Amino acid sequence: MSGVLRKAGTEARLLLIGIPVLVWTLLPIYHMFLFAISERDSATSGRLWPKHPTLQNFEIVFRQQHFYLNHFWLQLLNSLLIALAVGVITLFVATTAAFAISRLRVRGGRAVMNVALFTYFIPAAFLAVPMYKTMSVYGLLNSRWSLILAMVTIASPYCIWVLKQASDKLPWELDEAARIDGAGPLQLFRLVYLPLMVPSLVAVGTYALLLAWNEYLYAFLLLSNDTDVTLAVALGHFLAADDSPWELLMATGIIYALPPAAIYYAFKRYMIGGLTAGAVKS
Repeated sequence: MSGVLRKAGTEARLLLIGIPVLVWTLLPIYHMFLFAISERDSATSGRLWPKHPTLQNFEIVFRQQHFYLNHFWLQLLNSLLIALAVGVITLFVATTAAFAISRLRVRGGRAVMNVALFTYFIPAAFLAVPMYKTMSVYGLLNSRWSLILAMVTIASPYCIWVLKQASDKLPWELDEAARIDGAGPLQLFRLVYLPLMVPSLVAVGTYALLLAWNEYLYAFLLLSNDTDVTLAVALGHFLAADDSPWELLMATGIIYALPPAAIYYAFKRYMIGGLTAGAVKS
């Protein structure tokens, strides 16, 4: 009986902590939605629900009927292409590097990985100016490739570390059996390593994609043309006006948040399993 009461008490304490945290987390999202369905004059009225809810703001965004939204669909496409490119390139770099360090045990590989991880001790904002200078020297400014390469640089060290930890858990007997059967490094990579690493690969690929999707600082610095910037940067333009159309900003923000939310929930099972792989040693 005491065990049941103890369990109930623990669950009650967790609820007392979890419910306020959940409400506090959802409040900004609720107000974001509230702005998005409000008319211009009632968006800042302070009401918990607008008198006349409307979806007209979403229609304005979709039809690009505001001068801040003249390139909405193109900017959304830019965000998608850059995020996908960052996810794919980071996945390739991290997968091959982790395989070389963990399975092939390339000399100096662990030292290189540790040096790369050391860059996370420096705030990303401090590296923005050197990154800008580097892209300028190589003539990549105002090119999508500048942002893609910058985000791959930021995402790769963590992704390599995650994949290396997951790879270390794979039994060495599989490698030895493949080598006895005559498999070379490329066949070992393709036939043994990749199939067993799918959850972790999906996790780090999704992580890199979402990181690039939500990036603002580097996108703002490296891209300047309205037709080349990501939607995250375009949303920042709304704040430049003294009388910003908050209802359109929030409607655009909700639309912009839907793709990463869908990606996350589609691969949530892989994200949890992949990102924690290797965290606990047996």
